[in-house]
Amino acid sequence: MADLALPAECAGCGRAGVVLCGRCRALLCGARAWPVRPEPPPRGLPPVFAASGYRGPVRAVLLAHKERGVLPLARPLGEALAVAVRSALAPAGAGPVTAGRAGGGALLVPVPSARRAVAARGHDAMRRVTFVAAGRLRRDGLPVRALTALRQARRVADQAGLGARRRRANLSGALRVPAGCRAALGDAPVVLVDDLLTTGASLAEAARAVRAAGGRVVGAAVVAAVNL
Repeated sequence: MADLALPAECAGCGRAGVVLCGRCRALLCGARAWPVRPEPPPRGLPPVFAASGYRGPVRAVLLAHKERGVLPLARPLGEALAVAVRSALAPAGAGPVTAGRAGGGALLVPVPSARRAVAARGHDAMRRVTFVAAGRLRRDGLPVRALTALRQARRVADQAGLGARRRRANLSGALRVPAGCRAALGDAPVVLVDDLLTTGASLAEAARAVRAAGGRVVGAAVVAAVNL
């Protein structure tokens, strides 16, 4: 347990003595994010921005946090996500919605993991990273808050190994916004957040569920994308 909490080597490259070395942190948390789009894009997918590509040290860091429970990595991952969220709220990423209009409070809504996956891992990785990102953005003067508005509406199959079409079918109608969360959405701009973009099926389903509940989705942000 001590090794999980305070690993003896960098999660990205294996350098001894640090949780995440400066070089790997720079790969993860750059100064800007990039627009990404899977091909073909699923229907209803909002504009998506990614902080980095899913390879090398970035891939290793994401897996170490999610699958091995290296919780100190939530902070750099949240900072990377904040970079992508900032781009999603900018005029190029959110059309008429700008950081100025988001002054009333933009919402970061994470795509939820299956309950059994959270139980098996012993922590909710995306929820933790989302709250770190929201805190980072508030410290930078952008009033946002995290809202865990989405719930699993039904069981879904493991996405690993599924192609784009089967992922879309697997996730169709799989998410919902409970009645108690709908009022919290209001008219605030919503940025959907996730750790990874592959086919876009998860974000498209999340966007459908939020829109069905009356939410105003303006974009999406991810830590990494496979096609970047």
